[in-house]
Amino acid sequence: MRRRMPRWPEEGHHRRLLFQHPFRFRIGCLLPLFFSLSAFGCIAAGLISYYQYGFSRDVPRGYILFPILVFLLLTIILGGFLRRMVNPLDEVMEAADKVAAGDYSTRLKEAGPRPVKAFTHSFNTMTERLQAYDEQRKRMLADISHELRTPLTVLQGNLEGMLDNVYPRDEEHIQLLLEETRILARLIEDLRTFSLVETGKLVLQKEPCDPVRMVRDLVHAMQAYAARREVKLVDQAQAGTPPAELDSARIREVLENLVANAIRHTPAGGTIRVACRRRPENPARLEFRVEDNGRGIPPELLAHIFDRYVKSVDSGGTGLGLAISRRLVEAHGGGIHAESIPGNGTTIHFWIPFSPPGFSA
Repeated sequence: MRRRMPRWPEEGHHRRLLFQHPFRFRIGCLLPLFFSLSAFGCIAAGLISYYQYGFSRDVPRGYILFPILVFLLLTIILGGFLRRMVNPLDEVMEAADKVAAGDYSTRLKEAGPRPVKAFTHSFNTMTERLQAYDEQRKRMLADISHELRTPLTVLQGNLEGMLDNVYPRDEEHIQLLLEETRILARLIEDLRTFSLVETGKLVLQKEPCDPVRMVRDLVHAMQAYAARREVKLVDQAQAGTPPAELDSARIREVLENLVANAIRHTPAGGTIRVACRRRPENPARLEFRVEDNGRGIPPELLAHIFDRYVKSVDSGGTGLGLAISRRLVEAHGGGIHAESIPGNGTTIHFWIPFSPPGFSA
């Protein structure tokens, strides 16, 4: 068998480099054809001019040379334009392969004609968001692991202690274990709800509901939690607000989430007000409001508090609570908004379309 010469692998390497940019290679193959056709057009234009006018002294040479010059000029302009178009698009295709492989840090230089520059800008925006979501997803997985591990560790330690007769099997320890199971159940329910709203499979169970009664029951149920944090919880539901058709369990879940966040971020001695009303100037909306005088939200975080996995550094949980709240409000056809001044508290209000009982949208 004939032995391969040492230079052959290098030639193979050069061939790989040649096809490393397939888009640019294809355009490079088309350009000779384009220039050949342009040259043919120039020659054809010259011949037509010759046969029509000839080279007599009465006919200016400009009549013959003008079509040829026009073709050459158009060829140069179009060739330069294609070059400015091809290089950025080839880079986009290479970057797209990197993104498909999971490299979300890929960025492109925004150059070339205006459409190409706008396209590369959109590509960079997309990769920035993908990178942000990927980082948030990784943080969420770490947070969920931590949130699951903590109650499981408590449950395992106490159960082992009871089996080894280290802890008595009394009501106090059983109540502690029950509380840890409630934390696990709440976390799992948050993940389930978020999955349903993200996939569009959440089904609202609308029924006639008294929003004033809902707010009062919620404030009463959370008074004990607020008292432990030495925070005052005030019911400011507007009397006379008519009943509405809504999913009371989901709207109450939104209110519970907002009130619980307000309690956690309001210092001792603070006040939280929970209100609902139907504005006379906008009777088509039923509005709810949770207002506190806590430490507020930093401006750089305020615009993203309803995004998934976003939370403050000192906040517990997975950062899904407010994202779930926004999805539940939007599922009712409403909207949610936050206002905050650092050091002067936070107000979060949301609205849903008002539908009287018996009305089906």
